[in-house]
Amino acid sequence: MLTVMPDSRRKFLQTGAAVAAGLIGTQLVRSEASRQQSETNNPGAQASSLQQGPAAPVQVPRMKFGSVEISRLVLGVNPMYGFAHFNENYSRTMAEWYTQERVCEVLHHANSFGINAFNYVTWKRSREDLTRFIGEGGQMHLIAQVTARDDVAELIRDLKPLAVHRQGEVVDVAFREGKMNAVREWCKRVRDLGVMVGVGTHKPEVIALVEEQGWDVDFYAGCVYNRTRTVDEWKKVLGGEDLEMPREIYLRSDPARMYAVMRQTSKPCFAFKILAAGRLENRGVEYAFRTAFQSIKSSDGVFVGMFPRFKDEVKENAEIVQRILKQG
Repeated sequence: MLTVMPDSRRKFLQTGAAVAAGLIGTQLVRSEASRQQSETNNPGAQASSLQQGPAAPVQVPRMKFGSVEISRLVLGVNPMYGFAHFNENYSRTMAEWYTQERVCEVLHHANSFGINAFNYVTWKRSREDLTRFIGEGGQMHLIAQVTARDDVAELIRDLKPLAVHRQGEVVDVAFREGKMNAVREWCKRVRDLGVMVGVGTHKPEVIALVEEQGWDVDFYAGCVYNRTRTVDEWKKVLGGEDLEMPREIYLRSDPARMYAVMRQTSKPCFAFKILAAGRLENRGVEYAFRTAFQSIKSSDGVFVGMFPRFKDEVKENAEIVQRILKQG
């Protein structure tokens, strides 16, 4: 069942959508051939494909977030632990490629391009990977997702993140079930733990609700594709049609809705899944980045997961973001 919005929240969303509609309009060490040959001869090889080194000429521009400055391009976590948001084969491919060594290599490589923030989540060996990265001299401000299974006090004590946010999957369930007061109480408890606190979601309506009710939060993390619609909601959107994968459908018209709400709040926002979980063709990647940064505020950033299995996505994304933001 769809939630009925108060007129004030509907006006908030509609006004923002109109604004958004007007706005949207180090190096690889081995060659691709040698990499493929090496992995063909030894599929389990852990050889490095990314070089750690000094700062790259390209540096991602930064934004003020709390008491520090962080890169407006924040490294996403999903590919590192097999959350492809596509199918099981792709998820397993990501998880198998991303050994601990490669996780650390990509984190260091991101550092070299000025990416100094990481959207961490506790999953399997993620704490061990982070410990190794820090032990090797790496530095990342953590903006941590907090899942339903996490002990947030323990996470803050052990990892000392810059900020935490209630994971969007958890928040969206609460929104659907009419239990947003529980999320608000969680935010109040986190505030007492001394870190920045935020709300994650895949639904523009959630941010509109939190803004309308004046919650004491510092930021939002919003998926630009509403991938947590229920089966009934999808049927309403698609005229009664059934879907094979209702959790992984990406509508091209969705991002404008989320970007609109982000522009309506004065709080910092982080847009995520701006590349539709890898569904965009190569030529669409820069357009998606450009759309994102033209549609959000100068105090906002993006979370982007990277899977540099076949090309240096870290370098490519950093160059795109620097180019777009320098152009203004």
